[in-house]
Amino acid sequence: MPVYTDQTGRNIQLNKPPVRIISIVPSQTELLFHLGLADEVAGITKFCIHPDEWFRNKIKVGGTKQVKMDVIHQLKPDLIIANKEENVKEQVEELEKDYPVWVSDVNNLDDAYKMIWSIGDVTGKLPAAQRLISTIRFEFSQLESSARKLKTAYLIWKDPYMTVGGDTFIHSMLEATGLENVFAGKTRYPEVSMDELEVIKPDLLLLSSEPYPFRQKHIDEWQQFLPATKIILADGEMFSWYGSRLQYAPSYFNTLRNQLK
Repeated sequence: MPVYTDQTGRNIQLNKPPVRIISIVPSQTELLFHLGLADEVAGITKFCIHPDEWFRNKIKVGGTKQVKMDVIHQLKPDLIIANKEENVKEQVEELEKDYPVWVSDVNNLDDAYKMIWSIGDVTGKLPAAQRLISTIRFEFSQLESSARKLKTAYLIWKDPYMTVGGDTFIHSMLEATGLENVFAGKTRYPEVSMDELEVIKPDLLLLSSEPYPFRQKHIDEWQQFLPATKIILADGEMFSWYGSRLQYAPSYFNTLRNQLK
């Protein structure tokens, strides 16, 4: 019986390619669609908005932080795709008592490549996964070089304001874009205040579209405190979705950098 090791070092056994998959990670749900697993995916979360046809038609098993165990049991999955950061550890441990659960742990682009390869392998779609990885690698090779790294702060949340540290996937995307994360010395998602940013005076402030939906009114609010800082609404999916959406990220990053010239 084949043994598959996930990105947290856990092993799962499958005697055949899965035919009833549940994904509780939005970015990886979209990846499963790209790999051609429309018939095999039985359940997704309410936050799995891509692709739209799945969001409208697939059975929802709750959210990423609070899955509905009864719905999952009804679906009888033979594989559950989860993530170390997005899903609750205790819920994953409860699920793995009854089902094979493959858990990703993605903190940079190399981790994303390994995740895509491994999910392709465990679902019997390795050739499609390898083609996707080649496409993403090529697209990232087309990123324009940056003459100067702008000191950048990236906000993901409000009340309290939260940013991204140097050990996050978003940080690795900022680096790929040619931007310098002013909070690279911190870990995960630390709180930050307006006073701190007034002292730092970043060249660029990116307000993400997710998980908190920043809007133009927030730009106006921040501009009063940081009059010399360029403030832009950022597409959070391009910075934080580490599945098949990565193939579109470099083009978006080039467009974003053109806004900064």
